[in-house]
Amino acid sequence: MSQPLVTFEQLSVSFSAERGRARAVQEVSFTLNAGQTIGLVGESGCGKSVTAMSLMGLLPPQTASIDGGAIRFQGQDLLTLSSSNMADLRGNQMAMIFQEPMSALNPVLTIGEQLCEPLIRHRHQSPKAAWQQAITLINRVGLARAESLMASYPHQLSGGMLQRIMIAMALSCQPKLLIADEPTTALDVTVQAQILTLLRDQARANQMALMLITHDLGVIAQMTEQVVVMYAGRVVEQGPTAEILHNPQHPYTKGLIASRPVPGERRRRLYSIPGQVPDLTALPAYCAFFDRCERASESCQTGIPPLVGRMRYVACYHCEKVGSLS
Repeated sequence: MSQPLVTFEQLSVSFSAERGRARAVQEVSFTLNAGQTIGLVGESGCGKSVTAMSLMGLLPPQTASIDGGAIRFQGQDLLTLSSSNMADLRGNQMAMIFQEPMSALNPVLTIGEQLCEPLIRHRHQSPKAAWQQAITLINRVGLARAESLMASYPHQLSGGMLQRIMIAMALSCQPKLLIADEPTTALDVTVQAQILTLLRDQARANQMALMLITHDLGVIAQMTEQVVVMYAGRVVEQGPTAEILHNPQHPYTKGLIASRPVPGERRRRLYSIPGQVPDLTALPAYCAFFDRCERASESCQTGIPPLVGRMRYVACYHCEKVGSLS
């Protein structure tokens, strides 16, 4: 079997906070193969974006600390690389689309200048060749008037157009991995569908691995082959998307799915998981979902449940058949 493109091995990340260290990611492990699409799902603050930013080497050094583990890209541990070596990879072999394209793009540089930069930096193209390639990229992501857009500034474009520009920039060097962090946030439904279709088509056309970060299970169902469910910085369930969405094992995953609106089904109120997400600076020494779980028992306070299984993985003491999951 070929080597995974990306491997997270027991990754732990914390941030300095007023009340101590916030343990944002704890012992996260999963793999992503070349050409595969995987989804990271969970509530805000569960560690999805921190996991991705750790991979890209974009955590703020003033407050963030890698407390343990490894992140391997094509077998190489990224956490051991220098900042210059990471800069050679970032935007070249791996790229990221951020949540807010308006804040991710430089407001004082034109779209053309920003699209040309990675082509000149990583592909060593001349400014003229990079300019022509950038026009091709704009056309490829479905935007008209490419020459005019190249001379525009970010504030002159709509959110949907900016998101397409971000996709064009991310794809410019034909990366092996693309991370999309909430790529349809604040976009209307029609534009959302267009952006997701564009991402899926480009991933298939370029045999590119795609890591999709979202809280929207509908997007997960539509786009991904594998899903990783995170809660309070830990992976609580992972496996094939269809199996997890149709037969969730962890109580948290079940709650997420139950809280989704179902087309054609009329309910007075949507289901809501009771309680609040725990304070990351004061996490218990047992299951972090204990106070919100409808199945909680004394056994849940004996320690942090391990993530176990085969093909399907679940971290819950109540999943008695987890060892036989396939």
